[in-house]
Amino acid sequence: MTNKVMDFTIDVPFWNPFVTPIDINTASELQLQALQTTPSNRQVGEYVLVLAHDPETLIHRTPLFNGIMYSRGGLSRAETELSAVATSVTNECIYCTAVHASRYNDLTKTTSDIDSIFKNTNPADLDTRKRSIYNFSHKLSLCPPEVVKDDVAELSANGLEADEILDIVLSSSIFSWANRLMLGLGEPLESKPQ
Repeated sequence: MTNKVMDFTIDVPFWNPFVTPIDINTASELQLQALQTTPSNRQVGEYVLVLAHDPETLIHRTPLFNGIMYSRGGLSRAETELSAVATSVTNECIYCTAVHASRYNDLTKTTSDIDSIFKNTNPADLDTRKRSIYNFSHKLSLCPPEVVKDDVAELSANGLEADEILDIVLSSSIFSWANRLMLGLGEPLESKPQ
């Protein structure tokens, strides 16, 4: 038996579904169509195979996810990943945190920001721009109606333009949804069960 991962990490765990993923060999035409576009243009994992039980939603979900995370213009890729990390840490989604913290480190060629976040989920060590992205994503993840004009003004005061702020809202929003799906549909394990 493999152990559940309980702490934030940059080592991406195996996501073990509670729901049996679809079998590609017996998938319907609509399920196969929904699997044509994969998240991050990577192989289709257990999570997506579980989501394929609802192919009508998956057909729209994946292009939306890719558009938010990999669009040109607006927030930088690294800052988009930082928003995803902040959201995933807030929602205590170990798997998503690991994936996006690892990507953030790869993009920034540093580990200090993620180390700071993992030590203290209200990281004072981040520079003011990164901290404003982190804090906004955190607050939006906790309770969207509590985000007010002053929260947006803080982002602007730290040099973020309107299109970058929109990207933070989109990244944090899709990850709040994805985190809750992952947490309800499976768990992070050290390795794939035998």
